[in-house]
Amino acid sequence: MKKLLAASALVAFSAGAVFAQEATGPDFSTLTSSIDYSTVITAIMQVAAGIITVLLAISGAKFVLGMIRRA
Repeated sequence: MKKLLAASALVAFSAGAVFAQEATGPDFSTLTSSIDYSTVITAIMQVAAGIITVLLAISGAKFVLGMIRRA
């Protein structure tokens, strides 16, 4: 019974692979070519830079406080 199940699964998956090779995905190039992502990328980079600045300030404050406590 297990061999029959394994064989049927193998046939089903191999048939699905054949159909998947013939199918092509939708073409969204006409939609995405008119969008300018440069402003979005700039905003994301600014937010990331702000977060990194805050994390570095916290890390620096912890370092300085640790140096003061050890002195």
